[in-house]
Amino acid sequence: MAKERTFFGLGKNVFFAGLVSFFMDVSSEMIYPLVPLFLTNVLGVNKSLVGLIEGIAESTASFLKAFSGWFSDRIGRRKNLMALGYGISTLSRPVMASAAAWHQVFVARFVDRLGKGIRTAPRDAIIAEATKKTHLARAFSFHRAMDTVGAVVGPVIAIFCLGLFHNDYRKVFWVSAAPAVIAVLLIFVFIREKRAPRVAAAARPALSFRRFDRRVRFFIVITTLFALGNSSDVFLILRAQQVGVPAVMIPAVYVTFNLVYSLSAVPAGILADKFGMKRVILAGFALFACLYYGFAVAAHPASIWVLFGLYGVFMGLTEGVQKAFLATIIPPESKATAFGIYAFFTGAAMLPASLIGGWLWDRFSSAATFYFGAATAALSAILFVALIAMMRDPARAET
Repeated sequence: MAKERTFFGLGKNVFFAGLVSFFMDVSSEMIYPLVPLFLTNVLGVNKSLVGLIEGIAESTASFLKAFSGWFSDRIGRRKNLMALGYGISTLSRPVMASAAAWHQVFVARFVDRLGKGIRTAPRDAIIAEATKKTHLARAFSFHRAMDTVGAVVGPVIAIFCLGLFHNDYRKVFWVSAAPAVIAVLLIFVFIREKRAPRVAAAARPALSFRRFDRRVRFFIVITTLFALGNSSDVFLILRAQQVGVPAVMIPAVYVTFNLVYSLSAVPAGILADKFGMKRVILAGFALFACLYYGFAVAAHPASIWVLFGLYGVFMGLTEGVQKAFLATIIPPESKATAFGIYAFFTGAAMLPASLIGGWLWDRFSSAATFYFGAATAALSAILFVALIAMMRDPARAET
């Protein structure tokens, strides 16, 4: 892969992968903050069904993340699978724009997540293979920062479009297709890959969780447990509305979250490369537990703005750094497979997480949803400390 340094000591593939994600997230985040409002306020859907739609879309599509990563390693190609995934997500925009019932919204969300399932592992492998080990945290954090800058720009455009189109959600959904098309074109023009050498069938990677050593398996178990309490962000949006944030300001709250996220991601990656990824990940788990407790007890709109800002700090501390940490403990011939399995398990947890979140909200209260997330985050932090202790003893870390 390309080794030329262009930004923060990172290769061109890393930069353009980030630019691709920027444009796709502009598209996605024009839609995402509006979907729960569209479902509940326009289509009259209850919170449990919102959780079901998000959970099935995220979890079912996550099955493809493991397969796509394994298939990418097996054929030694990344770019075409990456382009296919982004292209499929682009096709979901017209489906969403023409939706007149909840099941059509579900189809649009599923198609979008299907594309994400195909592209995620090959793209992460491209980033890992284009980066020196000493720069992995900043590479993945840079990618997340670019992705999240798009998530800042997207809601801003959505706010403008809502005013221009007099709160016509469907017209906003149509406009969101344009940046998605740009993202696909950038892949074909700028992303470069070298064809991997052909290997014997016996040496090709197997799609198996057990083939990785204990460190990898334990880390994936921890992140999956954490994901079980990290229900869909639509519940954060609905909580903001419940506490008193006006619907017209919801995209602005989401912009605040993504702006803080984008600004904190690269510094967090640099800190992780310098002082250790494990410390940064542990801090992220602890912060999340505190944040979800805060969402549970929030009683004033001002507190929601603060919590969404701190939620952005949490995302900056963990999203890119977790993938970078994983890249340091997986074998090079199975990078995409490992990223795919990691994405599969954490993504599959979205279904029970969202179902549990919606059920707790409807059956007990909104606070119960967030108390549950705080508890799973605290347990994840404790288990991660155990993983750190295991890694200090090489004999215990082996299979």
